[in-house]
Parts: sequence; C-alpha cells; structure tokens
Amino acid sequence: MLREFILITFTILVQMSVGAFVVLSVVKFFAMRKAGQEAADLMGDRSLVAIIVVLGLGLLASLFHLGSPLKAYTAVSNIGSSWLSREILFGVIFAALGFLYTLMQLFKWGGAALRTALAWLTAIVGLVLVFAMSRIYMLPTQPSWNSLATPISFYTTTLLLGALAMGVAFVVNYGYLQKKDPGCADEQCELLRSVLRWIAIVAMILLGIEFVVIPSYLVSLAVGTKQAAASAGLIAEPSLPTGGTSGGRHLRVFGTARYQHCGSHQRNHEPEVRAHGHLLENQW
Repeated sequence: MLREFILITFTILVQMSVGAFVVLSVVKFFAMRKAGQEAADLMGDRSLVAIIVVLGLGLLASLFHLGSPLKAYTAVSNIGSSWLSREILFGVIFAALGFLYTLMQLFKWGGAALRTALAWLTAIVGLVLVFAMSRIYMLPTQPSWNSLATPISFYTTTLLLGALAMGVAFVVNYGYLQKKDPGCADEQCELLRSVLRWIAIVAMILLGIEFVVIPSYLVSLAVGTKQAAASAGLIAEPSLPTGGTSGGRHLRVFGTARYQHCGSHQRNHEPEVRAHGHLLENQW
C-alpha cells in the first residue's frame, strides 16, 4: 500500500503545483494591469518558493513510486505509445521550466516580458502534463474511468488545489504585511484583498462544476454497460462496510491504474497495467 499512497501524494502535489502556476500567472496578469509590473512581482515572488517546494516534493514522490528509481530514465522510452512516458516527459519539462522561471523571477534575470512569457509557457506545459496524467486512467477495461469526466475532474482538482495553495500563500503574505502595518492600507494589501476575493469566487465556481460533473458521471455509468452500472453502484455506496465472517473487515479502496514498465531488459519495454484496486476489496 505504501507505493499507492506515494502515487496519490505525487498526483496531488503535481496537480497543486500546476494549478498554483496557472493561478499565479492569471493573478499577476491582472495585478500588472491594475498596479504595474513592480507591484505584481512583489505580490507573487514570495509565493514562488512555496510552489517550487511543492513541485520538488511531488517529483521526489514520483521517484519512490518507481520500481527502480535509478532506472527512471527508461520510463520515457515509449513516448510514441505510452501516456505514462508522456506524463514523465512533460513532468520533467514542467519542473525544469518552473525552476528556471523561479530563478529568473527572484533574481530578476532578463526582461519582464521574457519572464512573463516563461511563466505562461510553464503553466501551459503544466496543463498538458495534467492531461497526460488523466489519459493514463482512461482505460477501455475500466469503464468507470474511461469517460470525459476523468480529464474534467483532473483539471477541476488541479485548479482547486492551485487556488487553495495560492490562497494560503496570499493569506500568509497579507498577515505578514498587516503585522508590519496594522492598518495595511497600502497598494499591496489592496491587491491581496482583491485577489483573495476572486480566488474564493473561482473556488466556489469550480466546486459547482464538480457538483454537476460527478452526478452526471454516475448517471452515465448507471445507464451504461453492466460493468459500468456495477461501478456506479459501488461508488454511490454511502459508507465503507465493516464486519463480515470470522470477524474480518472489508476495505474498499478507490485505486489507481498506472502503466509500469516491465524492465529495461525487455526488448520493447511494453507497459503492463497495474490496477491498484479499482474499488478493490481486501479482506482480512
């Protein structure tokens, strides 16, 4: 189970870092138009360090998920056919661009236009990375995942986590400024208050999207194939069952499906599907 929890940690942290880059890019765009480049940079620079730390932890978790971390480079050998290879490729590119942008922004290397373009490029690559992550789960053999709801949920979660991360970062920033100046009436405080209001609004909209997508998704499963209907019934169960014969208990786990390379010694590096318990029942 440890490897599965590491996978969950990787997925959440990477989605959070991608969402944070998207949110930060949008926030800085509007802040720059309202208050100028210097004020926008001052507001966003403190948050960059937190984003990079989250991204670094996510990449570290991805290495521990691999069967052989020292052979991680072989995982990109099937870019033409494997969404896992594409996920790793875009993950590396996203991380490299993110670290480069952070250095350029903190040390003010290059012009403002170049740094802004790099920030947007990083955000776009991150969104492509999230799409590749979602496609790994869209397996024909798993009808409950093989639907448009999967990428929609991935993107919604990415933006929600990004909004949450940036909201926390901006609240901390606001608290720091307010501690220095209890009145906190300067331009930075005004910008932060406005940004936090908009982040709250966007988060509520994203939650509303989830509340529409999930029921629609369950309905589509219920009226689909026999396997899909069975999955819908399991997903809709209100609680985890306990008890059972011999004093045992059942644990249903919403698992993950990943492609794992069989090993560098195999000729074609064919991926094998590891279905980590799609609604798996483990009894003991």
